[in-house]
Amino acid sequence: MKVLKFGGTSVANASRIKEVYSIVSKQHKADKKLVVVCSALGGVTDELIKMSKLASLRDDQYKKVLQQIRQRHLTCILDLGLNKDKELLRFMDQTVESLSDLLHGISLVKELSLRTLDFISGQGEVMSSRIVASYFNHQKLKSDFIDARKLVITDENFGSGKVDFKITNNNIRKHIDQKGRVSVVTGFIGATNDGEMTTLGRGGSDYSAAIFGAALDADEIQIWTDVDGVLTADPRKVKKAIPVGSMTYTEAMEMSHFGAKVIHPPTIQPALEKKIPLYIKNTFNPSAPGTYISVKSTDGNYMIKGISSIDDVVLLTLQGSGMVGVAGISARLFGALAQAKINVILITQGSSEHTISFAVKPSDGAIAEKAINEAFHLEIKANLIEKLHAEYNLSIVAIIGENMRHQPGASAKLFQALGKNGISVVATAQGSSELNISTVIRKDDLNKALNAIHQSFFLSDIKTINVFLVGVGLIGSTLIKQLNKQRSYLRAAHNMDIVIAGISNSRKMLFNEDGISSQTYKEQLESKGEKSDPDKFIEQMVQMNLPQTVFADCTSSDTIVKHYAKIMEHSISIVTPNKIANSSSYASYQKLQSIARKRNIRFMYETNVGAGLPVITTLKDLMGSGDRIIRIEAVLSGTLSYIFNTFKEGKQFDAIVKEAQEKGYTEPDPRIDLSGKDVARKLLILARETGLAMEADDIEIEQILPPSCSKAKTVDDFFIALEKSNAVFEERRKKAAAKNKVLRFIASLENNKATIRLAEVDASHPFFNLAGSENIISFTTERYHPSPLVVKGPGAGAEVTAAGVFAEIISIGKYFE
Repeated sequence: MKVLKFGGTSVANASRIKEVYSIVSKQHKADKKLVVVCSALGGVTDELIKMSKLASLRDDQYKKVLQQIRQRHLTCILDLGLNKDKELLRFMDQTVESLSDLLHGISLVKELSLRTLDFISGQGEVMSSRIVASYFNHQKLKSDFIDARKLVITDENFGSGKVDFKITNNNIRKHIDQKGRVSVVTGFIGATNDGEMTTLGRGGSDYSAAIFGAALDADEIQIWTDVDGVLTADPRKVKKAIPVGSMTYTEAMEMSHFGAKVIHPPTIQPALEKKIPLYIKNTFNPSAPGTYISVKSTDGNYMIKGISSIDDVVLLTLQGSGMVGVAGISARLFGALAQAKINVILITQGSSEHTISFAVKPSDGAIAEKAINEAFHLEIKANLIEKLHAEYNLSIVAIIGENMRHQPGASAKLFQALGKNGISVVATAQGSSELNISTVIRKDDLNKALNAIHQSFFLSDIKTINVFLVGVGLIGSTLIKQLNKQRSYLRAAHNMDIVIAGISNSRKMLFNEDGISSQTYKEQLESKGEKSDPDKFIEQMVQMNLPQTVFADCTSSDTIVKHYAKIMEHSISIVTPNKIANSSSYASYQKLQSIARKRNIRFMYETNVGAGLPVITTLKDLMGSGDRIIRIEAVLSGTLSYIFNTFKEGKQFDAIVKEAQEKGYTEPDPRIDLSGKDVARKLLILARETGLAMEADDIEIEQILPPSCSKAKTVDDFFIALEKSNAVFEERRKKAAAKNKVLRFIASLENNKATIRLAEVDASHPFFNLAGSENIISFTTERYHPSPLVVKGPGAGAEVTAAGVFAEIISIGKYFE
């Protein structure tokens, strides 16, 4: 004997009912003993309740809703070819007429009792089951329509009837044909001993299936729904949720209690008592294996079985010194809640006994507050216990699985996933069975938390990093090309997938949490992008609240920098070659560093100083290991390095600068490079990284450009003036060459003093043999003395800068592991 239950989406219309017939007929060939339990057509129960409430308000719209329900069922009947089934059509007419009369009565008295609501809301199952049974017979599959009201006997707790199993089981065994005819049973409903119709609670069709399965000692119970079994998380919130192959009854009950929509909580109990296995299957994908639920699970590949959540709870906290060591506080607390008929979802108490926190539904929050404050009125008045504190807009996230008993580290993994994504835990609870670890978090963080936890426990082989990129100029576009080229390598070597979730240039911006193509992003920006707005871009990124988020600023804009603090306060890491943030005021620099530490995020700007060279990393490693910096000398401008490395006998200085501009090394206006201001910003950042509270004005810069060049009105005028000044630079070159020295534009930091000057260096100096646009940084420390530690390599160009940004994104990705 098998019991098959089909949910609302499975019998939503004629085409779905035809699929149900296909599933049932195939199984009937192998097993003649079948019971089919039907829910109402998808959404009908909600419509029945809606029209009942409209009638109680004397809103004539209820008539329209009733006619829509009638028409939907008639359309289904016609589409199934049952238009000649007069008995079925007569039954539908009688049902609708009965509902119409009852609704008219409700409208007259303006009262809707639970008894009446049960009668109306259960009619969906009556109509759908009757249609399904008629269609089976029409298709020559011999079937009986079974009205559960004649078999399932409950008490008078309308809305959630309690089943009298002794009478019910006896009725089912007597009336269900076990000799070959398919029994099509109405789910969700029963009746009192007096024949009054009751319902078993929302989702009760699952319960109906379990009741019939247990009564008939079925070999298995199949719950047919619209997903491929029980999933590791809610697929509406976690798109990468995967089906669970098998799980135990206990795990299934935990999942259902904490919000898993596939299983109705009471369903498990009758099956568990008889040890009847359950299958959760998908009518839209019948070939999928589904989820097998039994006494023992065979699926042990993961530490947990799934993640469930309750979207909206209130956390109530009772605290005070008058609770410590006083017996009976908990009994009084929960006794008051029980008396107020409030169900407690989660409880947590510290060993100090000073505080007890518990979660309830928001609709119960105010009632609970009143009940507890009244129960502890005297203690509150005496200031021994504080008034009950209520915190709203919270959610519960729970990880569930029996494997946690045998594998240490589940809690650590859970809290690490939350912590690294900036999600604060308001409360936590874990039973000694180690089957469930529950955390209370802010409601706004729910989706982010679910995805972060799911990735940590189920997708740890591939870590997804969500990048929001502002600036797709030379560096930004090069970064995207590198990302596209290295995607396969990243997945293979680093188990990492970098997704561009948001992108913006100066005109357009675009978002897609599933990823924007790195190959067609330009076309997508043009065709689908909205007008670019930095404020809205940041706001949208924050609202999307994706796990493992990195903000990449590849602009040179101070407008974007102004948003850094806000971005970081939302626990989003930042990667940037933009030097403005770290070279503006020291107070601003300190503020960003402080937020990064407080939020435990990454603020990475290696490319601020040495493009792709590990300059800041090396400096931090030296200082982190206890070394003391004595002196830093550096050529920090790839542009100026190229100019002075190329400036040799026979070369005109203005021609070299022009050549550097054509190669893309200089700013559009080369005076920005030649002024030394860019080098000064880099040296300032290095100084601050050593711990110096230095400002830009503290740096001494030698001005190498004659006033005629500096004050030229345009870039063209500048080059004219520079050509006239060639002799000035040639004289300096000759003077150095006469001493067998070369010119290098050197930044120095020593004895808390920062200077930038055009210096002469001889062959013994590490900067003598620089070539092209190489940068070089020399660290003289207590350990590296007298021979300094030297970092040398390409110091300019989009390729190396983008590669540096790319490397830092990967570094942040590894941090999330």
